[in-house]
Amino acid sequence: MGGFFLAFIALLATGVPIALALGVGGAAYLFLSGNGSLVLALPQRMMAGVDQFVLLTIPLFLLAGNLMNVGGITDRIVHFARAMVGHRRGGMSSVTVLSSGFFAGISGSATAEASALGSILIPTMAKQGVPKAYAAALVGVSAVVGPIIPPSITMIIYGVLSGVSIGQLFLAGVVPGIAICAGLLVYASWRAGRENFPVTPKMEWRDRMSATRRTLPALFLPLIILVGIKGGVFTPTEAAAVAVAYALFIGLIYRDLTWRQIWEALIVTAITSASILFIASMAAIVSFVFTLERVPQQIASLVLSITDNPYLILLMLNVFLLVLGMFLEPISILILTMPILVKIAAILHMHPVQFGTMAVLNVVIGLATPPVGILLFIVSATSGEPLTAVIRQALPLIGICVLVLALVALVPAFTLFLPYALITAN
Repeated sequence: MGGFFLAFIALLATGVPIALALGVGGAAYLFLSGNGSLVLALPQRMMAGVDQFVLLTIPLFLLAGNLMNVGGITDRIVHFARAMVGHRRGGMSSVTVLSSGFFAGISGSATAEASALGSILIPTMAKQGVPKAYAAALVGVSAVVGPIIPPSITMIIYGVLSGVSIGQLFLAGVVPGIAICAGLLVYASWRAGRENFPVTPKMEWRDRMSATRRTLPALFLPLIILVGIKGGVFTPTEAAAVAVAYALFIGLIYRDLTWRQIWEALIVTAITSASILFIASMAAIVSFVFTLERVPQQIASLVLSITDNPYLILLMLNVFLLVLGMFLEPISILILTMPILVKIAAILHMHPVQFGTMAVLNVVIGLATPPVGILLFIVSATSGEPLTAVIRQALPLIGICVLVLALVALVPAFTLFLPYALITAN
């Protein structure tokens, strides 16, 4: 298998997109290893990789988020968060964390969250006296909750690949997502007090009620999805369709959506969905190659030859996923490593939902981890601050995320409490 990885890395180094690097690398390996006849079956493998009904949730959830975004929901979320905590010392830093948490329940994407909120919040924080590099780092690391709090595209991909219930994964991501937001809020408040950030006037009660009234309908979306799935009202795919209908309803009721904006949302959704599904189809080739060459079994044997201590295996796995997360985007990582992850999960005897939440949180934290975390590049470009300055400010924030990751990995109840509680309630 060394030939595949060398081909994959070489293609990436020459600027070939990840999806093509996966597919071409897999096909090249089959041809060079004397299995050229199997290359003819690759189109069927590609189609099988995306021919799954539950994958319809991806374009539908993306469309729901895009409809809300073009309808001005981002500005409304920021205004609502400001109404709640903007009057505190350095209030806009707390507004940033809260806005990320609220936005996560709509977008499901860390990069979309960093881009949308960064353009609004970084200049606003800078005007309030918050150092721009710290403001950029806070936006970038806060965006990590995007793929954790439902609806999450990354969770959907993991559920499809592993067979774990998507509804259970959605529920399992709620507590870790809230814990990351809470930790970042505590840090932001401490930092504001230590550096004596300025205090902004408190909003009038009338304005706060208006902000709440105009934002709450959008914030109900994750609740509708979770309750509907767990209550047996609809499947995850049907929940995605309900999310689209709900987004259209809100946009038309508030008269925030025009036909032109709906068309723009459809175009963005089509492009993003096509890229995700193309990656899935190409990665199906890699999965086929891994299965053919028994790569998961070989890696499992290698791990056990090093140590059989479950905590050391868990540590090695987490470090491995964090490092991959610095260089590749989460969906590619999960598709590429899923056969291996399934084997490691069996060795560790972890609950599938807990293991899935840990794996997803790992790869999304990697998006904000230096030196190559894409979220840091996004906020650095948005703020105009040097990447090194943003990285220095991001390190303690990343530490909070890693602490939550440790709780997810070591304390089963941290992720399983909510799924079990709702099962008991039913």
